[in-house]
Amino acid sequence: MSVVLADVGAAVGAASAATSSRGIAAEAAPTTAAPSVAIVLLGTGVVGGAFLKLLNTPAAAALRLVGAANSRRQQTEPAKLVERNLREQLKATGVPRDDAALLAALDASGTAAKVVVDATASATLAVRHAEWLARGYHVVTANKALAGGELPGWRALQAAQAQGARYGDSATVGAGLPVLSTLRRLRHCGDALLTLEGVFSGSLSYLFNSYDGSRPFSALLREARELGYTEPDPRADLSGDDVARKLLIIARNAGFSLGCEEVQVEGLVPEPLRALDTETFLARLEELDEPLAARHAEAKSRGHVLRFLARLNQRGHARVGLAEVPANHPAARLYGTDNQFALTTTRYHTQPLVIQGPGAGPEVTAQALLGDVLALG
Repeated sequence: MSVVLADVGAAVGAASAATSSRGIAAEAAPTTAAPSVAIVLLGTGVVGGAFLKLLNTPAAAALRLVGAANSRRQQTEPAKLVERNLREQLKATGVPRDDAALLAALDASGTAAKVVVDATASATLAVRHAEWLARGYHVVTANKALAGGELPGWRALQAAQAQGARYGDSATVGAGLPVLSTLRRLRHCGDALLTLEGVFSGSLSYLFNSYDGSRPFSALLREARELGYTEPDPRADLSGDDVARKLLIIARNAGFSLGCEEVQVEGLVPEPLRALDTETFLARLEELDEPLAARHAEAKSRGHVLRFLARLNQRGHARVGLAEVPANHPAARLYGTDNQFALTTTRYHTQPLVIQGPGAGPEVTAQALLGDVLALG
């Protein structure tokens, strides 16, 4: 049977748990010592806001926030940074955004570790990750745009890390499920990834776990959007591009030098709906219903279900898109927003190593960020 990994320790031992975002966050003990890690937080949206809340817990006692910024304003005044409504204040107050001033606050902190936490999805900010690493700042991020973007950006990221600063990326895949940490540990032990298959999107997992043909897909999609499971414009999820970025991050960490153009992506948005403004697209969601209903009926006639899968084989062929799977397939037994990563390696060969659990949500993503920051202290 498959090995189901609920946390790192279940599959790779206590040593791996010490480096996983969940394990670190759960086991960190309160301390009264002076803060040894200084943080600048970029992005105070849903994930960034959840991260700010975690900074007010005993687990984060060794951390000191020296700067926080949204896309327009920032705050570096110590008295303001400790206020509980910092996120709300930044919406209306604070000085104009100036990254140089934020980095200067890190430099002035006097702490042993200086960390930039990127809780945004900004490609512009992601491009700077390698630069910050090269300058000696650690980077902890949920932003997939660099590691899951063009191959030269990935290579620049690897070169920058070779200079000593560390890159915390647990939150980029699986909302902190121990996927990347497990894969890296297996490689360190001489194992190698052969194939990968799974459901990498919490929103698409929810949609196809719920879609049984009894309700139109558009109704489920509107419901998922209202619950906050999708982006405000659901095309960001339905396009498959986010899943493709996650697949690239995993594949590259496994040693596959894949470019973006090498991932075949079959999205769910018909061509006529792709260039519309968000409001018009949302008004035309019913145009998704007929083609998906037909695919569901075909799958059901064969005793199969539909799942939005990412797949990688040992020759480096990668595909993201809707697929039929039999009822006994691991992806057919998911619940809610569960993610699932089935890794077949040279040692987990007869049955794959399966990592499964909640793959969406600001709280678990913020916890992954916190775990990576704590690992630097």
